[in-house]
Amino acid sequence: MKFKLFLAMILAVALLAACAVNDDENGEGENDSDVVTAASFVDTPEEFALSTSENGTWIVIPNGDLTIEEEVVVEGTFYNNDDEDSDLYRKIAAYTQDDDRNIIDQWTITVPQLTIQSENTNFHGGILDGDIYVEANGFLLHETSTVEGDLIFANEEYEASADVAGTVNGEIVVE
Repeated sequence: MKFKLFLAMILAVALLAACAVNDDENGEGENDSDVVTAASFVDTPEEFALSTSENGTWIVIPNGDLTIEEEVVVEGTFYNNDDEDSDLYRKIAAYTQDDDRNIIDQWTITVPQLTIQSENTNFHGGILDGDIYVEANGFLLHETSTVEGDLIFANEEYEASADVAGTVNGEIVVE
């Protein structure tokens, strides 16, 4: 519970900072931020797609199961905890956890295809009911995750750089 409260506070501060406006000589505002980069808690397919876009967030956290009718693309350049001095990193955290980081609930994301274009994307703790198509280096299917579909790599380089520790109940192939 403390972790959820902490994340909610961070999100609120980030949203307030993103809304900061500087007035120019004419009194017209200019937005200081192009992207809100706090954790993104999502409830709808539209929020999920927006959060995984190039203008989305480094971590996407569904609040429950999601069914998405169209392909979703995870794209853009993001860093672990939004720290540009750290490694490139993107995370889909399809679970809830307790204060000791033990997974409590796992969510199912149903989508025809999840295309990974962000380097070092980590699908963690949930079930992806559909195919994952990888077009970037460093994909991680965490050991707590399951793909109920195929895991397809666009080339051998992407496959060689991937860490598939989770379960894939379809085929793992390279195109």
